[in-house]
Amino acid sequence: MKNKLFIYNTLTRTKEEFIPINPPFIGMYVCGPTVYSDVHLGNTRTFISFDMIYRYLLHLGYKVRYVRNITDAGHLEGDQDEGDDKFAKRAKLEQVDPMEIVQKYTLGFHEIMRMVNNLPPSIEPTATGHIVEQIEMTKKIMDAGLAYEKNGSVYFDVLKYSKKNNYGVLTNRKLEDLLSNTRELEGQDEKKGALDFALWIKAKSEHIMRWPSPWGEGFPGWHIECSAMSKKYLGDSFDIHGGGLDLIATHHTNEIAQSMACNHSSPVKYWTHTNMLTVNGIRMSKSAGNGFLPGELFAGDHPLLEQAYSPMTVRFFMMQTHYRSTLDFSNEALQASEKGLERLMNAMKTLLGLKPAETTSFDVKDIGKRVYDALNDDFNTPIALAALFDGVRHINSVKEGKAEVSLADLEILKKLYCEIVFEVMGLKMEGSDGKDNVAVDGLMELVISIRNEAKEKKDFATSDKIRDGLSKLRIEVRDTKDGVTWELGK
Repeated sequence: MKNKLFIYNTLTRTKEEFIPINPPFIGMYVCGPTVYSDVHLGNTRTFISFDMIYRYLLHLGYKVRYVRNITDAGHLEGDQDEGDDKFAKRAKLEQVDPMEIVQKYTLGFHEIMRMVNNLPPSIEPTATGHIVEQIEMTKKIMDAGLAYEKNGSVYFDVLKYSKKNNYGVLTNRKLEDLLSNTRELEGQDEKKGALDFALWIKAKSEHIMRWPSPWGEGFPGWHIECSAMSKKYLGDSFDIHGGGLDLIATHHTNEIAQSMACNHSSPVKYWTHTNMLTVNGIRMSKSAGNGFLPGELFAGDHPLLEQAYSPMTVRFFMMQTHYRSTLDFSNEALQASEKGLERLMNAMKTLLGLKPAETTSFDVKDIGKRVYDALNDDFNTPIALAALFDGVRHINSVKEGKAEVSLADLEILKKLYCEIVFEVMGLKMEGSDGKDNVAVDGLMELVISIRNEAKEKKDFATSDKIRDGLSKLRIEVRDTKDGVTWELGK
């Protein structure tokens, strides 16, 4: 049923069979947030997507070391080694130490990840905690003759590197094309070439976050941190490197060049990227006025939102689009996801209470095969969900007495849905962490028991009042031959 797993590789631009470098161990690195502000929705989508990939690899039986870094030092405005330090800028604005900014937004990021039910990574290293490793890697690149020092800053020599290596291998672009599209920037005169990028940056007198180095006090460039930390925790070469599509052209391209220069080997076997977000067909951005934060989405606190959408609704919504496809937010789509999630969770509750028959009137194994075929095809969650919802139709038919399922097939179905919906997709019952589920179930048992007592006493007014009151709360109570059932309304 589980068969072979295929992953789309940005490096080769094809789907490739997933063959780990050192099975059963998997090394996976995902570029984490830069914590000088709240995590944005694009980050959230990326981390939910890779959480699902992480979960599925674990489900398949692999031992996964999942590394997701925190960028907490030296990140400048833009990707071109120029402008103000965003951490220092935010610290001055709020009149606090830069590490207070780091702590504040790191905690905020972790809270969003908890709300969307992401598993924590195996290791979450910070850039400031690995300054020594970044300096050592820079020294090795200089020893290889592929970096140079200028006025206390160290730059990677792209032109020299490109004489023996393909700098544009990830973007499939030629060096000449890249050079023709490069803008003239402030501080460019320090660099030998327009595409050269900083490995180490000399700190200006007003720069707060700084560390000693062989080239003077300064701070690391943005790109070197991921190369240094992935090397430390996953080795010179590892299996999967992920991030958003926007990281390909600069950050990940430079990561490859740095690692090749230092380690003399390709750092990553499978490069994997999530696509961008749009709102009603327009790319999400602050300038367009359509960029909202996860917290605003959960609270409904944005002019473009008609209501609040729960974290599980958002996670389910994101699962309905393949991670490599553009994801378009609209109130209509989110509201449809809200109803779809309710339907799925109600079916999960129904499934656990079904009574087996002697035979099965539908193909249970085919549902599982379709789910795994989809997930093995580059983690295709929308196709997997479609197969699960076909199963939901059968589950509801069994409940209504229009279909049958044997004890053996019922156990297969329960195992499939619990493992895929809860363990792999990371969905959970709305508004609960498990304890709340127990409380809600217990409360409903009490309410139904009071209603049953009223019916036994022929107090139909009270019985109907309870039923109608629950209906207003979108809780549907049904009297069946097997007893009373309840579910969240559609």
